Amino acid sequence: MSKVVIIGAGGVARVVAYKCAEYPGVFTEFMIASRTKAKCDEIAADIRKDLGYDKITTAAIDAEDVPALTALLREYQPELVIHVALPYQDLTIMDACLAAGVHYLDTANYEPKEEAKFEYSHQWAYQERFEAAGLTAILGCGFDPGVTSIFTARAAKHIFDEIHYLDIVDANAGDHGKAFATNFNPEINIREITQNGKYWENGEWVEIPPFSIRKDLTYPDVGPKASYVLYHEELESLVKHFPTLKRARFWMTFGDEYLTHLRVIQNIGMAGIQPVMHKGVEIIPLEFLKTVLPDPGDLGENYVGQTSIGCRIRGIKDGKEQTYYIWNNCHHAQAYKETRAQGVSYTTGVPAMTGAMMLLTGAWGGAGVFNVEQFNPDPFLAKLGEHGLPWHEEIGGDLEL
Repeated sequence: MSKVVIIGAGGVARVVAYKCAEYPGVFTEFMIASRTKAKCDEIAADIRKDLGYDKITTAAIDAEDVPALTALLREYQPELVIHVALPYQDLTIMDACLAAGVHYLDTANYEPKEEAKFEYSHQWAYQERFEAAGLTAILGCGFDPGVTSIFTARAAKHIFDEIHYLDIVDANAGDHGKAFATNFNPEINIREITQNGKYWENGEWVEIPPFSIRKDLTYPDVGPKASYVLYHEELESLVKHFPTLKRARFWMTFGDEYLTHLRVIQNIGMAGIQPVMHKGVEIIPLEFLKTVLPDPGDLGENYVGQTSIGCRIRGIKDGKEQTYYIWNNCHHAQAYKETRAQGVSYTTGVPAMTGAMMLLTGAWGGAGVFNVEQFNPDPFLAKLGEHGLPWHEEIGGDLEL
């Protein structure tokens, strides 16, 4: 009998809840908790209608209120918290899990509200506390970070003797019909892509201006897309856990129209994260922008096209150079049909549920704080396709990089 608490009520939380409900043998019951209980109730009602699963409790909670969250966890007594709300809340939720004796899983690393900078040091610092408590904290179990890290672990385990060059490539070739919208929380998304890019090469980080390195890459079933180097959090943990890496980069596709909107947003100050006064009230421009942009959770109904995310890796096998490409494509329309959420939410939520299943069934475990590439990739990847994200691989092909 396994009980979990899902913290969050956005598109990713919706997917996690749907996927948990599809496997009642593992997730015998669960709670959805967020600031706005009505959003939790809506997800629960949709699941009852679509799947007939009714072992769902909902609750209103401020995830930054450690005593209140601890009390909620102690009352409900779950085995695991699946945190799919905001990365600002990682540390307070980890604190509550320690206080209540509950395992922890998230999809994005901690980011302080006052600075657009994300790094694992804040959460890695919890290692001794989780170890002493005999609890497991799983960090970054979405798609990227998450599946991309597990793809890399598979490559290191089965394909290479040493991996030397890693390029994570992320294309969203979908069309939601909006002039400008982000595929996940606008505040987090815009903070992430407007900071300086960064990649690992020859034992050090190389920092570059945003969108300064571009290459047209060809994605399976999608074709060529303009791809840009940016910094993404899994690079930090991957270069730590795979020290043979000589270079590690992250590429993401952006259309020209999107980049034009983004430049205007920055130029007029709407991407700012420092408070300004407006009619006697202190506001943060990016938070205001979030309120007027489309809700990512509402994009799914008319979303067409697909995502294509994977790892292109070069290294050595039996003394010879080897190339390897492993990827998944996900169709927005299929994701919406199953969960009423678009493909970007789906590709994050399915791995979160799969990682939770790994912990609850004993395939993953241990006391301490772990990035997903530290676990055995095989049981996770054996389930990922069954859960809705089939993956493909090619050995010896042209990586374009």
